[in-house]
Amino acid sequence: MIIDASTPPMGTVRTWLDYRAESESVAFTFPDGEADLTWAELRETAKSIASGLVATGVSKSESVAIVYPNCRDGVLAIYGVLYGGFRATMINLVAGKDAISYALEHSEARFAFVHDSAVELFDDANGTAIQKIEIPLNAPRIDIYDLSPEDDALLMYTSGTTGRPKGVIHSQASLLAGGWTTAIAHELGEHDRGFCVLPVYHINGLCVTIIGALVSGGSIAMCTRFSASRFWQNAEACKVTWFSIVPTIVSHLLHGDIDPSAETKARIRFGRSASSALAPRVQSSFEKRFGIPIVETMGLTETAAQILSNPLPPAVRKIGSPGIAYGNDVAIFDADFQLCERNQEGEIVVRGPNVMKEYLKNREATRESFAGDWLRTGDLGRMDDDGYVYVTGRLKELIIKGGENIAPREIDEALYSHPDVVEAAAFSVKCDRYGETVEAAVRLSEGSQVVEGVLQDICQQKLGDFKRPDRVHILPELPKGPSGKIQRAKILSML
Repeated sequence: MIIDASTPPMGTVRTWLDYRAESESVAFTFPDGEADLTWAELRETAKSIASGLVATGVSKSESVAIVYPNCRDGVLAIYGVLYGGFRATMINLVAGKDAISYALEHSEARFAFVHDSAVELFDDANGTAIQKIEIPLNAPRIDIYDLSPEDDALLMYTSGTTGRPKGVIHSQASLLAGGWTTAIAHELGEHDRGFCVLPVYHINGLCVTIIGALVSGGSIAMCTRFSASRFWQNAEACKVTWFSIVPTIVSHLLHGDIDPSAETKARIRFGRSASSALAPRVQSSFEKRFGIPIVETMGLTETAAQILSNPLPPAVRKIGSPGIAYGNDVAIFDADFQLCERNQEGEIVVRGPNVMKEYLKNREATRESFAGDWLRTGDLGRMDDDGYVYVTGRLKELIIKGGENIAPREIDEALYSHPDVVEAAAFSVKCDRYGETVEAAVRLSEGSQVVEGVLQDICQQKLGDFKRPDRVHILPELPKGPSGKIQRAKILSML
Protein backbone atom coordinates (compact mmCIF):
# COMPACT_ATOMS: atom_id res chain seq x y z
CA MET A 1 0.00 0.00 0.00
CA ILE A 2 1.30 3.42 -0.97
CA ILE A 3 0.46 6.56 0.99
CA ASP A 4 -1.31 9.06 -1.26
CA ALA A 5 -1.16 12.58 0.14
CA SER A 6 -4.43 13.48 -1.60
CA THR A 7 -6.52 10.42 -0.66
CA PRO A 8 -7.14 9.02 2.84
CA PRO A 9 -6.21 5.37 3.38
CA MET A 10 -8.80 2.81 2.31
CA GLY A 11 -9.71 -0.33 4.24
CA THR A 12 -9.52 -1.06 7.95
CA VAL A 13 -6.90 -1.48 10.66
CA ARG A 14 -7.13 -5.22 9.91
CA THR A 15 -6.31 -4.87 6.21
CA TRP A 16 -3.41 -2.54 6.95
CA LEU A 17 -1.99 -4.81 9.64
CA ASP A 18 -2.31 -7.82 7.33
CA TYR A 19 -0.33 -5.89 4.73
CA ARG A 20 2.38 -4.78 7.15
CA ALA A 21 2.71 -8.36 8.44
CA GLU A 22 4.09 -9.43 5.08
CA SER A 23 7.33 -7.89 6.35
CA GLU A 24 9.41 -9.28 9.20
CA SER A 25 10.56 -5.79 10.15
CA VAL A 26 10.29 -4.44 13.68
CA ALA A 27 7.13 -2.49 14.44
CA PHE A 28 7.84 -1.56 18.07
CA THR A 29 10.92 -1.51 20.23
CA PHE A 30 10.88 -0.86 23.96
CA PRO A 31 13.89 0.86 25.53
CA ASP A 32 12.59 0.02 29.03
CA GLY A 33 13.56 -3.60 28.39
CA GLU A 34 10.72 -5.51 26.75
CA ALA A 35 11.31 -7.61 23.64
CA ASP A 36 10.92 -6.09 20.18
CA LEU A 37 7.63 -6.65 18.38
CA THR A 38 7.59 -7.34 14.63
CA TRP A 39 4.64 -6.56 12.37
CA ALA A 40 4.21 -10.29 11.72
CA GLU A 41 4.13 -11.17 15.42
CA LEU A 42 1.80 -8.25 16.11
CA ARG A 43 -0.66 -9.49 13.47
CA GLU A 44 -0.61 -13.09 14.70
CA THR A 45 -1.20 -12.07 18.31
CA ALA A 46 -3.93 -9.63 17.25
CA LYS A 47 -5.67 -12.47 15.43
CA SER A 48 -5.44 -14.62 18.54
CA ILE A 49 -6.86 -11.88 20.76
CA ALA A 50 -9.70 -11.23 18.30
CA SER A 51 -10.57 -14.94 18.22
CA GLY A 52 -10.47 -15.09 22.00
CA LEU A 53 -12.85 -12.15 22.34
CA VAL A 54 -15.32 -13.71 19.91
CA ALA A 55 -15.13 -16.99 21.83
CA THR A 56 -15.75 -15.07 25.07
CA GLY A 57 -18.98 -13.73 23.63
CA VAL A 58 -18.04 -10.14 22.85
CA SER A 59 -20.29 -8.67 20.15
CA LYS A 60 -19.08 -6.76 17.14
CA SER A 61 -18.51 -3.03 17.93
CA GLU A 62 -18.93 -3.72 21.65
CA SER A 63 -16.71 -1.69 23.98
CA VAL A 64 -13.68 -3.51 25.39
CA ALA A 65 -11.85 -1.49 28.03
CA ILE A 66 -8.05 -1.24 27.80
CA VAL A 67 -6.50 -0.25 31.14
CA TYR A 68 -2.82 -0.16 30.25
CA PRO A 69 0.16 2.18 30.36
CA ASN A 70 2.58 2.27 27.42
CA CYS A 71 4.02 -1.23 27.10
CA ARG A 72 4.27 -4.24 24.80
CA ASP A 73 1.08 -5.95 26.03
CA GLY A 74 -0.77 -2.66 25.78
CA VAL A 75 0.06 -2.45 22.07
CA LEU A 76 -1.06 -6.06 21.63
CA ALA A 77 -4.35 -5.39 23.41
CA ILE A 78 -5.09 -2.32 21.30
CA TYR A 79 -4.40 -4.06 18.01
CA GLY A 80 -6.27 -7.20 19.07
CA VAL A 81 -9.42 -5.23 19.83
CA LEU A 82 -9.16 -3.14 16.64
CA TYR A 83 -8.36 -6.17 14.49
CA GLY A 84 -11.40 -8.05 15.80
CA GLY A 85 -13.90 -5.31 15.04
CA PHE A 86 -14.53 -4.26 18.62
CA ARG A 87 -14.50 -0.76 20.11
CA ALA A 88 -11.17 -0.11 21.84
CA THR A 89 -12.13 1.86 24.94
CA MET A 90 -9.03 3.61 26.23
CA ILE A 91 -9.04 4.31 29.97
CA ASN A 92 -7.09 7.33 31.16
CA LEU A 93 -5.00 6.04 34.07
CA VAL A 94 -4.51 9.49 35.61
CA ALA A 95 -8.07 10.76 35.26
CA GLY A 96 -9.02 9.92 38.84
CA LYS A 97 -11.42 7.34 40.27
CA ASP A 98 -14.65 9.20 39.45
CA ALA A 99 -13.74 9.81 35.80
CA ILE A 100 -12.54 6.22 35.36
CA SER A 101 -15.71 4.84 36.98
CA TYR A 102 -17.81 7.02 34.69
CA ALA A 103 -15.96 5.88 31.56
CA LEU A 104 -16.25 2.20 32.49
CA GLU A 105 -19.97 2.50 33.20
CA HIS A 106 -20.85 4.85 30.35
CA SER A 107 -19.01 2.73 27.77
CA GLU A 108 -21.07 -0.35 28.78
CA ALA A 109 -17.93 -2.47 28.57
CA ARG A 110 -18.34 -5.99 29.97
CA PHE A 111 -14.69 -6.99 29.61
CA ALA A 112 -11.38 -5.26 30.21
CA PHE A 113 -7.70 -5.88 29.61
CA VAL A 114 -5.99 -4.64 32.79
CA HIS A 115 -2.25 -4.25 33.35
CA ASP A 116 -0.85 -5.60 36.62
CA SER A 117 0.10 -2.10 37.72
CA ALA A 118 -3.47 -0.88 37.21
CA VAL A 119 -5.38 -3.70 38.91
CA GLU A 120 -5.92 -1.84 42.19
CA LEU A 121 -6.99 1.31 40.35
CA PHE A 122 -9.36 -0.68 38.15
CA ASP A 123 -10.87 -2.66 41.02
CA ASP A 124 -11.47 0.52 42.99
CA ALA A 125 -13.25 2.20 40.05
CA ASN A 126 -15.08 -0.84 38.67
CA GLY A 127 -18.60 -0.52 39.97
CA THR A 128 -20.25 -2.44 37.13
CA ALA A 129 -18.67 -5.86 37.60
CA ILE A 130 -16.58 -5.67 34.43
CA GLN A 131 -14.66 -8.90 33.97
CA LYS A 132 -10.87 -8.76 33.68
CA ILE A 133 -9.49 -10.90 30.88
CA GLU A 134 -5.95 -11.93 30.01
CA ILE A 135 -4.31 -11.50 26.62
CA PRO A 136 -4.94 -14.92 24.98
CA LEU A 137 -1.70 -15.74 23.24
CA ASN A 138 -2.88 -19.18 22.12
CA ALA A 139 -6.63 -18.89 21.76
CA PRO A 140 -8.29 -21.31 19.32
CA ARG A 141 -8.68 -19.82 15.87
CA ILE A 142 -12.33 -19.24 15.08
CA ASP A 143 -14.05 -17.02 12.56
CA ILE A 144 -13.98 -13.36 13.51
CA TYR A 145 -16.44 -10.68 12.47
CA ASP A 146 -16.41 -9.12 9.01
CA LEU A 147 -15.15 -5.57 9.16
CA SER A 148 -15.91 -2.39 7.17
CA PRO A 149 -14.30 1.07 7.24
CA GLU A 150 -17.40 2.58 8.88
CA ASP A 151 -17.49 0.17 11.80
CA ASP A 152 -16.70 1.53 15.27
CA ALA A 153 -13.04 1.27 16.23
CA LEU A 154 -12.19 3.61 19.12
CA LEU A 155 -13.90 5.12 22.14
CA MET A 156 -11.87 7.77 23.93
CA TYR A 157 -13.14 10.16 26.58
CA THR A 158 -12.40 13.87 26.61
CA SER A 159 -10.80 15.44 29.66
CA GLY A 160 -14.12 16.70 30.97
CA THR A 161 -12.72 19.93 32.44
CA THR A 162 -16.05 21.73 31.96
CA GLY A 163 -18.41 18.88 32.84
CA ARG A 164 -18.84 15.17 32.36
CA PRO A 165 -16.34 13.65 29.90
CA LYS A 166 -17.74 12.96 26.45
CA GLY A 167 -17.06 9.64 24.75
CA VAL A 168 -15.65 10.26 21.26
CA ILE A 169 -16.31 7.44 18.78
CA HIS A 170 -14.02 6.95 15.78
CA SER A 171 -14.61 4.53 12.95
CA GLN A 172 -11.96 2.30 11.42
CA ALA A 173 -11.73 4.84 8.58
CA SER A 174 -11.40 7.99 10.72
CA LEU A 175 -8.84 6.29 12.97
CA LEU A 176 -6.69 5.41 9.95
CA ALA A 177 -7.14 8.95 8.62
CA GLY A 178 -5.75 10.26 11.92
CA GLY A 179 -2.52 8.36 11.34
CA TRP A 180 -2.51 9.42 7.71
CA THR A 181 -2.67 13.18 8.42
CA THR A 182 0.46 12.77 10.54
CA ALA A 183 2.25 10.64 7.96
CA ILE A 184 1.68 13.01 5.04
CA ALA A 185 2.45 16.18 7.00
CA HIS A 186 5.74 14.81 8.32
CA GLU A 187 6.63 12.77 5.22
CA LEU A 188 6.98 9.59 7.27
CA GLY A 189 8.22 6.46 5.58
CA GLU A 190 9.35 2.90 6.26
CA HIS A 191 12.80 4.01 7.40
CA ASP A 192 11.48 6.36 10.05
CA ARG A 193 11.36 5.44 13.73
CA GLY A 194 9.24 7.61 15.99
CA PHE A 195 9.75 8.08 19.72
CA CYS A 196 6.58 7.65 21.80
CA VAL A 197 6.75 8.96 25.37
CA LEU A 198 3.14 10.21 25.49
CA PRO A 199 0.47 7.87 26.89
CA VAL A 200 -1.38 5.83 24.29
CA TYR A 201 -4.64 6.31 26.18
CA HIS A 202 -4.47 9.87 24.83
CA ILE A 203 -5.34 10.60 21.19
CA ASN A 204 -1.90 12.06 20.46
CA GLY A 205 -0.01 8.99 21.63
CA LEU A 206 -2.44 6.61 19.97
CA CYS A 207 -2.99 8.14 16.53
CA VAL A 208 0.23 10.03 15.90
CA THR A 209 2.55 7.18 16.85
CA ILE A 210 0.71 3.84 16.83
CA ILE A 211 -1.60 4.47 13.85
CA GLY A 212 0.91 6.77 12.17
CA ALA A 213 3.41 3.91 12.08
CA LEU A 214 0.78 1.49 10.74
CA VAL A 215 -0.03 3.79 7.82
CA SER A 216 3.56 4.85 7.07
CA GLY A 217 5.18 1.45 7.62
CA GLY A 218 7.79 2.87 9.96
CA SER A 219 8.43 1.79 13.54
CA ILE A 220 8.05 3.18 17.05
CA ALA A 221 10.28 3.23 20.13
CA MET A 222 7.86 3.27 23.06
CA CYS A 223 8.71 4.25 26.64
CA THR A 224 6.49 3.59 29.62
CA ARG A 225 6.57 7.30 30.43
CA PHE A 226 8.54 10.46 29.77
CA SER A 227 11.85 10.76 31.61
CA ALA A 228 13.89 13.93 31.17
CA SER A 229 17.03 12.16 32.39
CA ARG A 230 16.72 9.28 29.89
CA PHE A 231 15.05 10.98 26.93
CA TRP A 232 18.16 11.61 24.83
CA GLN A 233 19.82 8.38 25.91
CA ASN A 234 16.82 6.33 24.77
CA ALA A 235 16.52 8.34 21.56
CA GLU A 236 20.13 7.45 20.78
CA ALA A 237 19.86 3.77 21.74
CA CYS A 238 16.74 3.27 19.61
CA LYS A 239 18.02 5.37 16.69
CA VAL A 240 14.83 7.42 16.43
CA THR A 241 14.37 9.82 13.53
CA TRP A 242 11.55 11.90 15.03
CA PHE A 243 9.68 12.34 18.28
CA SER A 244 6.25 13.50 19.41
CA ILE A 245 6.01 15.52 22.63
CA VAL A 246 4.04 18.38 24.18
CA PRO A 247 5.10 21.93 25.16
CA THR A 248 5.71 21.07 28.81
CA ILE A 249 8.18 18.37 27.75
CA VAL A 250 9.89 20.79 25.34
CA SER A 251 10.30 23.16 28.27
CA HIS A 252 11.55 20.44 30.65
CA LEU A 253 14.18 19.26 28.15
CA LEU A 254 15.25 22.84 27.56
CA HIS A 255 15.73 23.42 31.29
CA GLY A 256 17.55 20.10 31.78
CA ASP A 257 21.31 19.66 31.81
CA ILE A 258 21.55 16.77 29.30
CA ASP A 259 22.25 17.23 25.59
CA PRO A 260 21.95 14.67 22.78
CA SER A 261 25.07 13.40 21.05
CA ALA A 262 26.07 14.88 17.70
CA GLU A 263 25.08 11.59 16.01
CA THR A 264 21.61 11.69 17.58
CA LYS A 265 21.06 15.31 16.58
CA ALA A 266 22.08 14.50 13.03
CA ARG A 267 19.70 11.52 12.85
CA ILE A 268 16.57 13.23 14.23
CA ARG A 269 14.76 14.99 11.41
CA PHE A 270 12.34 16.89 13.63
CA GLY A 271 10.48 16.98 16.90
CA ARG A 272 6.74 17.35 16.91
CA SER A 273 4.83 19.42 19.47
CA ALA A 274 1.06 19.28 20.00
CA SER A 275 -1.78 19.25 22.56
CA SER A 276 -1.38 22.92 23.52
CA ALA A 277 0.30 26.07 22.26
CA LEU A 278 4.09 26.17 22.23
CA ALA A 279 5.51 29.50 23.41
CA PRO A 280 7.67 31.06 20.67
CA ARG A 281 10.57 31.78 23.06
CA VAL A 282 10.62 28.17 24.24
CA GLN A 283 10.61 26.86 20.67
CA SER A 284 13.38 29.19 19.51
CA SER A 285 15.53 28.44 22.55
CA PHE A 286 15.10 24.67 22.10
CA GLU A 287 16.12 24.80 18.46
CA LYS A 288 19.11 27.04 19.19
CA ARG A 289 20.39 24.75 21.95
CA PHE A 290 19.76 21.32 20.44
CA GLY A 291 19.84 22.02 16.71
CA ILE A 292 16.64 20.01 16.15
CA PRO A 293 13.69 21.74 14.45
CA ILE A 294 10.38 21.65 16.31
CA VAL A 295 7.26 21.33 14.17
CA GLU A 296 4.26 22.78 15.99
CA THR A 297 0.94 21.07 15.28
CA MET A 298 -2.64 21.04 16.51
CA GLY A 299 -5.19 18.28 16.97
CA LEU A 300 -8.23 17.12 18.91
CA THR A 301 -9.63 13.87 20.26
CA GLU A 302 -12.59 14.48 17.93
CA THR A 303 -10.30 14.58 14.87
CA ALA A 304 -8.13 11.53 15.66
CA ALA A 305 -5.34 13.97 16.53
CA GLN A 306 -3.79 16.22 13.91
CA ILE A 307 -5.64 18.86 11.90
CA LEU A 308 -2.83 21.40 11.43
CA SER A 309 0.93 21.19 11.11
CA ASN A 310 3.81 23.36 10.09
CA PRO A 311 5.68 22.00 7.06
CA LEU A 312 9.05 20.35 7.54
CA PRO A 313 12.22 22.38 6.96
CA PRO A 314 13.27 23.86 4.62
CA ALA A 315 9.67 24.92 3.97
CA VAL A 316 8.36 27.84 6.00
CA ARG A 317 7.63 27.16 9.66
CA LYS A 318 5.88 30.09 11.28
CA ILE A 319 6.76 30.35 14.96
CA GLY A 320 3.62 30.82 17.03
CA SER A 321 1.36 29.03 14.55
CA PRO A 322 0.38 25.33 14.53
CA GLY A 323 0.55 25.53 10.75
CA ILE A 324 -1.65 24.65 7.82
CA ALA A 325 -4.19 21.92 7.13
CA TYR A 326 -3.05 18.47 5.98
CA GLY A 327 -5.58 15.85 4.95
CA ASN A 328 -8.58 17.90 6.05
CA ASP A 329 -10.10 21.35 5.57
CA VAL A 330 -9.73 24.02 8.25
CA ALA A 331 -11.54 27.36 8.26
CA ILE A 332 -12.43 30.25 10.59
CA PHE A 333 -16.14 30.96 11.23
CA ASP A 334 -17.71 34.00 12.83
CA ALA A 335 -20.48 33.90 15.46
CA ASP A 336 -23.08 33.41 12.69
CA PHE A 337 -21.18 30.40 11.30
CA GLN A 338 -20.11 32.36 8.24
CA LEU A 339 -16.60 32.16 6.78
CA CYS A 340 -14.31 34.87 8.15
CA GLU A 341 -12.04 36.94 5.98
CA ARG A 342 -8.30 36.31 6.23
CA ASN A 343 -6.74 37.62 9.47
CA GLN A 344 -10.17 38.01 11.09
CA GLU A 345 -10.62 36.22 14.43
CA GLY A 346 -13.30 33.57 14.82
CA GLU A 347 -13.81 29.92 15.75
CA ILE A 348 -11.58 27.29 14.16
CA VAL A 349 -13.64 24.61 12.38
CA VAL A 350 -12.59 21.45 10.55
CA ARG A 351 -14.02 18.85 8.20
CA GLY A 352 -12.43 15.75 6.72
CA PRO A 353 -12.02 11.98 6.90
CA ASN A 354 -10.45 12.12 10.36
CA VAL A 355 -13.48 13.69 12.06
CA MET A 356 -15.30 11.55 14.65
CA LYS A 357 -18.55 9.68 14.05
CA GLU A 358 -20.29 11.01 17.17
CA TYR A 359 -20.28 11.31 20.94
CA LEU A 360 -21.46 8.08 22.53
CA LYS A 361 -25.06 8.32 23.79
CA ASN A 362 -25.07 12.11 23.47
CA ARG A 363 -26.95 13.25 20.38
CA GLU A 364 -27.36 16.80 21.69
CA ALA A 365 -23.61 17.31 22.17
CA THR A 366 -22.95 15.76 18.76
CA ARG A 367 -25.46 18.09 17.12
CA GLU A 368 -24.11 21.19 18.88
CA SER A 369 -20.55 20.34 17.86
CA PHE A 370 -21.27 20.60 14.14
CA ALA A 371 -22.16 23.49 11.86
CA GLY A 372 -23.25 21.58 8.78
CA ASP A 373 -20.40 19.16 8.09
CA TRP A 374 -17.89 21.38 9.92
CA LEU A 375 -16.77 20.32 13.41
CA ARG A 376 -16.56 23.22 15.84
CA THR A 377 -13.31 23.02 17.79
CA GLY A 378 -14.11 25.62 20.44
CA ASP A 379 -10.76 27.29 19.70
CA LEU A 380 -10.47 30.90 18.64
CA GLY A 381 -8.03 31.84 15.93
CA ARG A 382 -7.27 33.59 12.69
CA MET A 383 -5.84 32.48 9.35
CA ASP A 384 -3.20 34.55 7.61
CA ASP A 385 -2.86 35.15 3.88
CA ASP A 386 -0.70 32.01 3.49
CA GLY A 387 -3.21 29.71 5.19
CA TYR A 388 -1.36 29.44 8.51
CA VAL A 389 -3.64 29.41 11.54
CA TYR A 390 -2.88 31.30 14.74
CA VAL A 391 -4.72 30.13 17.86
CA THR A 392 -5.73 33.03 20.06
CA GLY A 393 -7.64 31.25 22.82
CA ARG A 394 -10.50 28.98 23.83
CA LEU A 395 -14.11 30.14 23.69
CA LYS A 396 -14.68 28.77 27.19
CA GLU A 397 -11.36 30.03 28.61
CA LEU A 398 -11.62 33.68 27.61
CA ILE A 399 -11.14 36.05 30.54
CA ILE A 400 -13.73 38.82 30.28
CA LYS A 401 -12.42 41.72 32.34
CA GLY A 402 -14.59 44.82 32.33
CA GLY A 403 -16.21 43.67 29.10
CA GLU A 404 -12.88 43.17 27.30
CA ASN A 405 -11.83 39.74 26.11
CA ILE A 406 -8.38 38.62 27.26
CA ALA A 407 -6.94 35.40 25.87
CA PRO A 408 -5.00 33.47 28.54
CA ARG A 409 -2.45 32.46 25.94
CA GLU A 410 -1.07 35.99 25.56
CA ILE A 411 -0.43 36.11 29.32
CA ASP A 412 1.23 32.67 29.11
CA GLU A 413 3.59 33.80 26.36
CA ALA A 414 4.60 36.92 28.27
CA LEU A 415 5.47 34.78 31.30
CA TYR A 416 7.38 32.25 29.16
CA SER A 417 9.59 35.09 27.94
CA HIS A 418 11.44 34.86 31.27
CA PRO A 419 14.08 32.10 30.94
CA ASP A 420 13.33 30.65 34.40
CA VAL A 421 9.66 29.92 33.66
CA VAL A 422 9.17 26.20 32.92
CA GLU A 423 5.36 26.12 33.02
CA ALA A 424 2.84 28.96 32.89
CA ALA A 425 -0.93 29.32 32.75
CA ALA A 426 -3.19 32.33 33.15
CA PHE A 427 -6.79 31.98 34.36
CA SER A 428 -9.77 34.05 35.46
CA VAL A 429 -10.90 34.86 38.99
CA LYS A 430 -14.30 36.32 39.87
CA CYS A 431 -14.11 40.00 40.70
CA ASP A 432 -16.78 42.44 41.98
CA ARG A 433 -15.29 45.37 40.12
CA TYR A 434 -14.56 43.89 36.68
CA GLY A 435 -16.60 40.69 36.70
CA GLU A 436 -13.40 38.72 36.11
CA THR A 437 -9.76 39.55 36.58
CA VAL A 438 -6.48 37.93 35.58
CA GLU A 439 -4.26 35.71 37.69
CA ALA A 440 -1.58 33.22 36.65
CA ALA A 441 0.48 30.34 37.97
CA VAL A 442 4.01 29.34 37.05
CA ARG A 443 6.56 26.67 37.76
CA LEU A 444 10.13 27.92 37.86
CA SER A 445 13.38 26.14 37.08
CA GLU A 446 15.15 24.60 40.06
CA GLY A 447 17.03 27.14 42.14
CA SER A 448 15.36 30.17 40.53
CA GLN A 449 15.12 33.27 42.74
CA VAL A 450 12.54 35.04 40.57
CA VAL A 451 9.74 36.65 42.58
CA GLU A 452 6.13 37.39 41.72
CA GLY A 453 6.63 41.09 41.11
CA VAL A 454 9.22 40.50 38.39
CA LEU A 455 6.81 38.31 36.45
CA GLN A 456 3.97 40.80 36.87
CA ASP A 457 6.20 43.57 35.56
CA ILE A 458 7.09 41.51 32.46
CA CYS A 459 3.40 41.09 31.67
CA GLN A 460 2.79 44.80 32.19
CA GLN A 461 5.68 45.76 29.91
CA LYS A 462 4.51 43.42 27.14
CA LEU A 463 0.73 43.68 27.45
CA GLY A 464 -0.08 46.81 29.41
CA ASP A 465 -1.45 47.43 32.87
CA PHE A 466 -4.97 46.17 32.12
CA LYS A 467 -3.72 42.63 31.34
CA ARG A 468 -1.15 42.51 34.13
CA PRO A 469 -2.05 39.57 36.41
CA ASP A 470 -3.20 40.60 39.87
CA ARG A 471 -1.31 37.58 41.22
CA VAL A 472 1.32 35.23 39.82
CA HIS A 473 1.35 32.12 41.98
CA ILE A 474 4.66 30.25 42.06
CA LEU A 475 3.87 26.54 42.39
CA PRO A 476 5.99 23.37 42.48
CA GLU A 477 3.84 21.83 39.74
CA LEU A 478 0.89 22.84 37.57
CA PRO A 479 -2.00 20.38 37.07
CA LYS A 480 -1.75 18.53 33.78
CA GLY A 481 -3.77 16.01 31.82
CA PRO A 482 -2.45 12.72 30.45
CA SER A 483 -0.89 14.40 27.41
CA GLY A 484 0.99 16.92 29.54
CA LYS A 485 -1.42 19.74 28.71
CA ILE A 486 -1.80 22.19 31.58
CA GLN A 487 -5.37 22.23 32.92
CA ARG A 488 -6.25 25.83 33.72
CA ALA A 489 -9.63 24.95 35.20
CA LYS A 490 -7.99 23.03 38.04
CA ILE A 491 -5.49 25.69 39.14
CA LEU A 492 -7.92 27.84 41.12
CA SER A 493 -9.23 24.88 43.09
CA MET A 494 -5.63 23.94 43.94
CA LEU A 495 -5.03 27.40 45.31
